[in-house]
Amino acid sequence: MSDRFIVKSKEHLSGGIIKIVVDTQTGVNYLITSGLGLSGMTPLLDKEGKVVVDKP
Repeated sequence: MSDRFIVKSKEHLSGGIIKIVVDTQTGVNYLITSGLGLSGMTPLLDKEGKVVVDKP
């Protein structure tokens, strides 16, 4: 990871890893998965379907 992104949380789950990273320039939270043969990255959504954004 670069200085632009920080790891907010990290969990191991059934042989895979789930991370929430924050873009320090925009505040947008992303969900990143790896392991279990699949990897992906997507914006993290709240219960209303809106992108989770931290205040800078």
